[in-house]
Amino acid sequence: MRGLIIVGRTLRPWLDRLYDLAGGLAALFLIAILIIICLQMGARWTGQQFPGSTDYAGYCMAAASFFALAHAFNRGAHIRVSLFLSRLGRFRRVGELWCLGIAAVLAIFFAIYAVKAVQVSIQLNDISQGQDATPIWIPQLAMAIGTCLFAICLVDRLLRVAFGGSWYLGDPNVNEQSVDAD
Repeated sequence: MRGLIIVGRTLRPWLDRLYDLAGGLAALFLIAILIIICLQMGARWTGQQFPGSTDYAGYCMAAASFFALAHAFNRGAHIRVSLFLSRLGRFRRVGELWCLGIAAVLAIFFAIYAVKAVQVSIQLNDISQGQDATPIWIPQLAMAIGTCLFAICLVDRLLRVAFGGSWYLGDPNVNEQSVDAD
């Protein structure tokens, strides 16, 4: 048990950095959407064409969404079942473990199938149906990486709660006793 706690403390800063990196990538993809929209507007104003711009913006939106999953969950920004869990009183930890367990299992299945989708797209040499003719595995790769990170984040939180860690998914500087009193 003590060994697991030491491993957890060693991994904690690395995992937090990984989730923050994913959040940074999500932000970069949002900036890419802004740039694509501005380029599309400029092309329209000058009478030029920017073929595939809506497809590229869609790929960036999907990448931003999936990369942001782990970062947002680690920061406590996801919509949760806190109202229900707060009513459980002393059984809150059990409810939290149950919710995290179900979410982790679902996220793992989603990640497995997202990775399989990338593999199948590569094997079939599948390309998008839009004007851009992008190999579809490229935008799918962001989804696969994002879902894998989200699954890791959920398992990470599940293990933290299971081994007596904080259930609170927000500012780590918040005193847990004051949150419990709310």
